[in-house]
Amino acid sequence: MSAIISIIPIVLLFVLMLGFKMPGHRSAFITLVVTVLLALFVSPSMQMIPEKFAEASVGGLVWWAFVEGVLKAIFPILIIILMAIYSYNILVESKQIEVIKAQFTSFTDDKGILVLMLVWGFGGLLEGMAGFGTAVAIPAAILIGLGFKPMFSALVSLIANTVATGFGAVGVPVTTLCNEVAVGGAASPEAIRETSAFFVLQVSPLFIILPFIILMITDRKAIVKNVLLSLWVGVISVAVQYICARYLGAETPAILGSVAAIIAIIVYAKLFTKKKERKASDPHFSMGDSFRAWSVYLFILVFILMSGALCPPVNEFLKSHLVTKLDLPVINYTFKFGWISNAGLMLFLGATIGGMIQGLSLGRLMSVLAKTVVNLRKTVVTIISLIALASIMNYSGMIAAIATGLVAITGPFYPLFAPLIGAIGTFVTGSDTSANILFAKLQANVAHQLGYAPGAETNWLVASNTAGATGGKMISPQSIAIATASCDMPGKDGEIMKSAIPYAIMYIIISGLIVYFGATVF
Repeated sequence: MSAIISIIPIVLLFVLMLGFKMPGHRSAFITLVVTVLLALFVSPSMQMIPEKFAEASVGGLVWWAFVEGVLKAIFPILIIILMAIYSYNILVESKQIEVIKAQFTSFTDDKGILVLMLVWGFGGLLEGMAGFGTAVAIPAAILIGLGFKPMFSALVSLIANTVATGFGAVGVPVTTLCNEVAVGGAASPEAIRETSAFFVLQVSPLFIILPFIILMITDRKAIVKNVLLSLWVGVISVAVQYICARYLGAETPAILGSVAAIIAIIVYAKLFTKKKERKASDPHFSMGDSFRAWSVYLFILVFILMSGALCPPVNEFLKSHLVTKLDLPVINYTFKFGWISNAGLMLFLGATIGGMIQGLSLGRLMSVLAKTVVNLRKTVVTIISLIALASIMNYSGMIAAIATGLVAITGPFYPLFAPLIGAIGTFVTGSDTSANILFAKLQANVAHQLGYAPGAETNWLVASNTAGATGGKMISPQSIAIATASCDMPGKDGEIMKSAIPYAIMYIIISGLIVYFGATVF
């Protein structure tokens, strides 16, 4: 009964967005209100609230959970989304987006290759470097600029932004997953490498299936080409990611795997597609023109790599300076935000410097930023509501009740459904990292109940959480809110979710089967 009560917010969100076709910001806000009421009046009577909060005032618990959700939504998720779209709007304002579009289309006339390059290659690189919606916002916006329809651009960007999210933002989700289950909260490098490699194995078929789906959505007639290209790109992607995960850790698989995918796509285009005929009217761009056009993304890449885990001294300095800490009573949580270490600042600096190189004054850049903020007002409501309701569901015991109910129902077949737990976490929170924080310990505890030995056996089941979480990312209302914002499709959240659900279900089923049968090997 606790699980049934707890799942009401998730079901309500689906019904409002898909059944009533209600805009995302309204659906999220109404669901937040219902979640608050359930937490205040139902959770205590059902004895769902975790024991460590049993002595706390229910009203205080809900209030401070809401505050935590608002803080997490703004710092850094909304800031990163804002800056990602700001970076694209700079390209539009400076008209350098036309150069980028021309260069993307210059090496091939094949729309499938172009789309795969943008959402799988370039999008995966953005996810590996920054995460938090950049890999949906920027590729989708560029696709629209190239003339693709908004719904198509949103859908293919969401489908592509899945497997890479496990290692998004320089490996944060998997690192967090391992730390959550480690004794003392600090996982060994070997445990992180092993869990990272397990995750890649659990989603390995999807490295081929997802590019094939993207290519088929783009061009259903070119079946043979779509099969060959998806096999070529998928095998290279999964091989590079597995090697990086097994021997280097969680920081580099998405970044280097996406770079390898981009190279593979270019090689395929050069070898197996008809060379694009050059016309006298076709524009020619010098190195200086290319540098100017790509300066925004170039500086973003430089700042993210310099400030991330790939440059430890700089990373440690940024993380230890200008950090705001807020102790939230009742829930006993310390909220931390690094003003100079967050990806949002790196996006802002890279975009602003790039914009100046492109000829925009600081005043015009700030005007672009202001317009971007105004245009995202509905997205702000959506994301704050979703993160807040996720926080309330967590502290009131709703998420734990859903997971416990699923464990009780599935029994020894639990590994088949383990990825579904992670998918639920990402659907509710919008974050692979948050899903791992919520359910990592649960997966480890279930592994113990099932008699799994510590080490590889347990790590296999723990890795399934992030495998499922990456699939849930495809239909997370937050991801969809980012897509609607970048594609200028206010109120179309339900339509996008409806089109993405079949692919998300397929994703979760495939990863569940691999986790289940893989568990029998140990």
